[in-house]
Amino acid sequence: MGEDGEVDKTPLLADTPSSSGQLPEGFKRTGTLWTAITHIITGVIGSGVLSLAWSVAQLGWIAGPLALVCLAGITFISASLLSDCYRSPDPEQGHTRNKTYMDAVRLNLGKKSIWVCGLFQLVSLFGVNIAYTVTTSISARAIQKANCFHKEGHQASCSYGGNIYMLLFGIVQIICSQTPDFHNMGWLSFVATIMSFSYASIGFALGLAKVLGNGRIKGSIGGVTKASGVEKMWIVSQAIGDIAFAYPYSIILLEIQDTLKSPPAENRTMKNASMISISITTLYYLFCGCLGYAAFGDETPGNLLTGFGFYEPYWLVDFANACVIVHLVGGYQVYSQPVFAVVEKWFSQKYPNSGFVNNYYTLKAPLLPACKLNLLRLCFRTAYVVTTTAVALVFPYFNQVLGVLGALNFWPLTIYFPVQMYFVQRNIAPWTKKWIVLQIFSMACLLVSLVALVGSVEGLISAKLSKA
Repeated sequence: MGEDGEVDKTPLLADTPSSSGQLPEGFKRTGTLWTAITHIITGVIGSGVLSLAWSVAQLGWIAGPLALVCLAGITFISASLLSDCYRSPDPEQGHTRNKTYMDAVRLNLGKKSIWVCGLFQLVSLFGVNIAYTVTTSISARAIQKANCFHKEGHQASCSYGGNIYMLLFGIVQIICSQTPDFHNMGWLSFVATIMSFSYASIGFALGLAKVLGNGRIKGSIGGVTKASGVEKMWIVSQAIGDIAFAYPYSIILLEIQDTLKSPPAENRTMKNASMISISITTLYYLFCGCLGYAAFGDETPGNLLTGFGFYEPYWLVDFANACVIVHLVGGYQVYSQPVFAVVEKWFSQKYPNSGFVNNYYTLKAPLLPACKLNLLRLCFRTAYVVTTTAVALVFPYFNQVLGVLGALNFWPLTIYFPVQMYFVQRNIAPWTKKWIVLQIFSMACLLVSLVALVGSVEGLISAKLSKA
């Protein structure tokens, strides 16, 4: 009410000045080593960790752990190369900031590379969100099945569909997607990181308990035996693709680095954060992957927490899967925000006078704090979430989807572009020692990616045809 008893007629949607989508003058970056670590772990330890026991089972006791360690080393090398591309021309004192992966490609490699890189990056981010939608559905269904098995017995059918959970996850993401950008997501990454540690630790503990209960370590040097050499080749290729999916975070690295304060120089902080994060991640991956294989041997499930190698304690299995769901809510945002930023920036530059694109409105609701609403953000981000949910409904195959995504995007985004940008940034001439070493490194990773991609696509097609 006003002073004269008149009703306050402030509209529900109040027009505010337009925004270009750029950070305001005087904006102060406050990110630290530890916030960077939480962002990285949130982005890396996602649905991929749940397939690692299966991957180790396909590769065996030598090749499985070795593949995990090798991928960790490759990821750190890539992250170190890319972190030097945040500032230009000098990696520490350069006046130009490359705030996104695409900005770095544009500045260092030119416009021709942007289209190829942009396509791979958007497909990668989009694909991760599909995988997270599938995984959330599987974990939600696993909670329902665990309760059923506890109540009805381990031999009960307890069969449930997952579509409703994908739809519910989509609704939650539509709401969460209205978060403006990375600078407003520190709390979300913090919560998601706690969740990732929780369910990874539970998976480790359950695997250890299973091994102790068995009284022996299962598994073999060569991994799961298949009917033919060709079938073994396909499944090994898919396992490599799954591991490749579990590690890289190059497509969000510069967005994370852009949140860091300086001094110290952002690239130094980011390299330290990458080293710590990858070390922690690798230890967790080795524990979860190797203990899962040791516990189940050739019968290791595709998803450690939902394949029901573990029935009891059912409440702990429920809690672990609940942690997976909460983590993936945050992880989805970590991988979708760069897509939102690129698309909305393009619209803002293309249509600078459009109110639909650039105007912000203040939404006021009773008992809730006011929030700003942009119509382009509302429409595009909603459509994006709807699309990822729809694709997940069509291809709800956990291991196969992870394998395809890991193999498809590993080489171009994690290896090729960072290496090429590093050449430009450091003015490395062709046929020098460092140039030759990095080119050999890149070509070796390309070969591995192609093998993994072929095997993973074969697995996805086979899974789809078997369900037809």
